[in-house]
Amino acid sequence: MNRLKNYAVILASGKGNRYKNPVPKQFEKIAGKTILEHTIEIFENSDKIDNIIIVITPEYEEFIKKLVNGGATRKESSSIGIHSIEEDEANVIIHDCAMPFLSQEIINNCIEALKTYKAVDVAIPSTDTIIEVDDNFIKNVPDRSHLMNGQTPQCFKLSLIKRAYDLSKNDSNFTNDCGLILKYGLDKVYVVEGDVKNMKITYPSDIYVADRLFQMKNIEYSEDLPLKGLKGKVIVIFGGTSGVGECTASLAKKFGANVYVTSRRSGCDVSEYCDVENFLKKVHEETGRTDYVINTAGTLKIGKLTERKIDDIIEDININYLGSINVAKASIPYLKESKGSVQLYTSSSYTRGRTMYSIYSSTKAGIVNLVQALSEELSDQNVRINVINPERTATLMRNNAFGEEPKGSLLEPEKVAEASLKILLTNLTGQVIDVRRR
Repeated sequence: MNRLKNYAVILASGKGNRYKNPVPKQFEKIAGKTILEHTIEIFENSDKIDNIIIVITPEYEEFIKKLVNGGATRKESSSIGIHSIEEDEANVIIHDCAMPFLSQEIINNCIEALKTYKAVDVAIPSTDTIIEVDDNFIKNVPDRSHLMNGQTPQCFKLSLIKRAYDLSKNDSNFTNDCGLILKYGLDKVYVVEGDVKNMKITYPSDIYVADRLFQMKNIEYSEDLPLKGLKGKVIVIFGGTSGVGECTASLAKKFGANVYVTSRRSGCDVSEYCDVENFLKKVHEETGRTDYVINTAGTLKIGKLTERKIDDIIEDININYLGSINVAKASIPYLKESKGSVQLYTSSSYTRGRTMYSIYSSTKAGIVNLVQALSEELSDQNVRINVINPERTATLMRNNAFGEEPKGSLLEPEKVAEASLKILLTNLTGQVIDVRRR
């Protein structure tokens, strides 16, 4: 039996009456991209989605080239998107473009649920007390244990949702797609658990919240990714003679990769652009290609800013931050040829500076911003760049800074190495990838 295709229908026709801004909210920019672009990217990054349909009103054509003309209402737009699908049967995932934080986990769970159910909604438990009001007086306080806050996507078998829209052609009393299924008694609607981060941008103030969320946005890698794809790949690792870099090199070799390792100990200082450039050139002359470049070089020194020498501070910045810039810049010409990727490293301290190691924390925040910006700059050159964000890891560098810590409280560097290599084999770019002990 052939697998049903999964169609994402992104609704982007809304006029945003509550948003009250000359620019429709779906075209407002957050973190360098429009809200619509962020939402499209979510489905582009899904290996479960076969086709993406964007439904938008003709008056917004100036903002986007490939589209399906949308309707005047959400119902009309949904109907247009659904009826544009030519298959007799398919899975339809309808999503509001103003919700740009949808996770791959929710998409996967919805598609999995569609194997059993014909209609699937996404919701989270209600944490607020809901009151029913009549003429400014409370009429009823429903039992919160039976209430959930609805989100999107709403997902259906194509034949079922088409039937619902055919029945409701003359029905203007519309709430949402799942509501139609229930109203006409067509089927039950199964609920998949959503996420509080899957927020909808409705008011101008939501833009500021969303911007902060994008700054800290990160993902967790799939542990099911096989490493056999590394066979024959050329990998260059800076800072690869100890810690995470050394573990990464060892694991990559086990899976057949051609690994070239260097570090300051072996004569290559990442804070010196010429050192980085020369090593990459040497590898390329020997192999004829470079598929992946990893920079694990770093330094962590403890001390109050007022008590540290300026030369020592500059060295930290040069190794931790300038070093990442040097590696990224020098790698690009080679990775354009191979359509490869750069991988840098941050720390959990990037979200908020840590006392006694302010320089380290701030350079790690800078690396995240660097990766997010470069992913956009390099998108048309087929070069990917991501940043690994490991939990506190048992490395010599950390031990030298903090001394012995409780056994089991730190992440093993081998796990960081495994995650690092798996991310190289994905199409992800511009992402912060969390690696945790669990």
